[in-house]
Amino acid sequence: MCGITGLLMRAGLAPDPDQLRTMAAMLAHRGPDDHGIHCAGPVGLAQTRLSIIGLATGHQPMVAADGTLALAANGEVYNYLELNDDLRRQGRHLLTDSDSETILHAYAIHGLDFLTQLRGMYAFALHDVRTGCLILGRDRLGIKPLFYTRLPDRVAFASEIKALLPVLPGRPEIDPGALRRFLQNQFAGGENTLLHGIHRVLPGEAVIIHPDLRIERHRYWSALDVTPRTIDADTARETLDGLMHAAMREHMRSDVPFGLFLSGGVDSAVLAALLHQHGAGRIRSFSIGYRGTAMAHELTEAARVAAHFGFDHSPLELTLEQVFARIPLTVWAADELMRDYASLPTAILAQTAAAELKVVFSGEGGDEAFAGYRRYHPRPLERWFKSLLHPGSGGFRTRGQWSGRWARHVLGPALRGAPGADRAPFVAAWQETPPTWSDMQRRQYTDLVTALPDNLLVKTDRMLMAFGLEGRVPFLDHRVVEFGLSLPDRLKVRRHQGKWLLKQWAEPLLPPGHLARPKRGFHVPVGDWLTGDLARRLGERLITNRGIREWFEPAAIPALVAARQAGRGGARELFGLMQFAIWHRLFIEEPGLKPGPEEDPLEWM
Repeated sequence: MCGITGLLMRAGLAPDPDQLRTMAAMLAHRGPDDHGIHCAGPVGLAQTRLSIIGLATGHQPMVAADGTLALAANGEVYNYLELNDDLRRQGRHLLTDSDSETILHAYAIHGLDFLTQLRGMYAFALHDVRTGCLILGRDRLGIKPLFYTRLPDRVAFASEIKALLPVLPGRPEIDPGALRRFLQNQFAGGENTLLHGIHRVLPGEAVIIHPDLRIERHRYWSALDVTPRTIDADTARETLDGLMHAAMREHMRSDVPFGLFLSGGVDSAVLAALLHQHGAGRIRSFSIGYRGTAMAHELTEAARVAAHFGFDHSPLELTLEQVFARIPLTVWAADELMRDYASLPTAILAQTAAAELKVVFSGEGGDEAFAGYRRYHPRPLERWFKSLLHPGSGGFRTRGQWSGRWARHVLGPALRGAPGADRAPFVAAWQETPPTWSDMQRRQYTDLVTALPDNLLVKTDRMLMAFGLEGRVPFLDHRVVEFGLSLPDRLKVRRHQGKWLLKQWAEPLLPPGHLARPKRGFHVPVGDWLTGDLARRLGERLITNRGIREWFEPAAIPALVAARQAGRGGARELFGLMQFAIWHRLFIEEPGLKPGPEEDPLEWM
C-alpha cells in the first residue's frame, strides 16, 4: 500500500521535482517505509511506500529496463504470482519480488487489455514513453482511490485530494451541488468531487491522458455485465466455497504479519474462520465497544469468535470522549466530506493495530454482494409508497439525511439553488441496470457504484492509511461480487433475512449459534454525545465559522441546537455542519494543517 502522485506537463515543459516532493509529503502517512521520485521529459511520478510484498526490491517509481515505461502504483495485485509465471513464459524478465512490477510487464505485452487480468485492489499511474500517454487506472470496485485535475499546462494526479491542493492556482472552490449531496446523502460521489476541477478516476476505469492533455476514459469492467443465473442451492454453495477459498488464498499473500478487525457480525466471523482454515495461526484481532452509553456493543460476541479460532484478541472499550476526539483527524483523513460515524472507531482500531501490524483483514462488502441490508428487500407496500413519492429508483435511496424543515431554514442561497437533484446518482445508477435484473439486484448495483466506493471504502482506505495500515477486503474480490449479484433473489433473502446463501455456507465454519444473533451493524452513539451543553457550545462555534457563514444561514442555527437539546432530532444536521466547518478550515482556509489523533473538535472549527 502506498501513496502515489505526479504530473504530466504540456509538451516543452518539465515537472518541478520540488513540487513533486511537496505533493508526496502530503501522502507520507500512506507510505512511511520508503519514497521515490522519477522525472523524465514531461512526466514526474512520486510514491510513498508501505512495504508489504517484495520488501527489499519493490522501490518505486519503477522504470522498465528499456526505459519505455514508468510506474507508480498503490495497492496489491493479488494474482501476481500466476500472472508472473505467464509473463515469464512469454519472455519477460522480472527483476523484483514486487507485485507492482507485474503491471509494467503485463501492459508491455497486452496494452490496456491487461487490466482485465488483474485481481486485486490498486490504483496506478503508468507512463508510456512511446505514446507519450499517462494512464491512470483503478481497481474494479474502487477499493483504492485516485484523483486528478487538469490545469492549462499540466494534469496532476494523487491518491488523496490533499496532495493536489499545492498545485491549484488559487484557493480551492467548492461545488455547491456536491456539498448539498454530502449533506443529504452523507457522501458526494461520482466523477466530480466537492472541489471544482478535481475528479475521481472511477472504479473499473482507466483514464488516458494524451501528450496534449486531452483526457480519454476507458471502462474495462462494469457490474452491469453480470448476467442473472439460474442455480440451485447446493450448486451455489459449492461455487461460493470455491470462490471464497480462492479469494482468501490470494489475499493472504504477504511478506509481513496480518491481523483482523473482528465485530460480532457474520462477515468478519467468516473471515476469521477462513483465516484459521488457511493456517493463519494465532493472529492478532481487534474489536471495539463503548463505555457510558446505552447502545449495545458486540465485544462479547467478538471475543467468543476470537477464542474459538485461537486468536490473540484485543477488545477496546472506549469512552465517548475518546471516540469523538477523532473527529478532526477523520475529517482530514477522509479528504472528501463523508458522514459515516463508523469512521471514528475505525480510526482508533487502525491506530491500535498499526502499532504492531501493517495489514488487517476487514469484512466490508459482504452485505453488498449477498444482499445483507434490510434496504435491499423492503416490504412491497413500503417499496410502492416510496416509489410513488420519489420516482426513478424503485423506492430505493429516497430519503435525505436532513429534514425538510432544517434544509429550508439552514441551507444558504447557493445550496438551496444548487443545480442537480440530490438523488441524481442513485436514479442514474438504477436507470442503467438491465431489464432482466430483479429489483433486489438493482438495489445491490446502485450501492455498488455509489455508497460502496464513495462512502464505505473511503472509510476503509483513508482511516487505515492515515496510520500506514493496509486493509484487505476479500468479500470485494470481483469474482465474489459478480457471483453474489448474479444469484436469484431466493438464494439471498428468505423469511425477510438477508445473506441466506452466505450464512448457509458459513454455518459449519462458525461457533455454534453465532448466526442466530440479530444483525446490529457498526453503530456509534452520536445521540449520547451531542447533547446539552456540548450542543450549545457547538452552535456558538458554528455561528462564527467562516465556512458556515458563507454557505449556511447562521441565524437558524440556535433553533437547530434547541431542537437537538430537546430531543427533537437535529443530530445529523449538527454533525454535518461541524464536519463541514472543520473541513473548510483544513481544505479551503489553511491547507496543510493536520490534526492529531485526539483533539477537541470545537477547537478545529
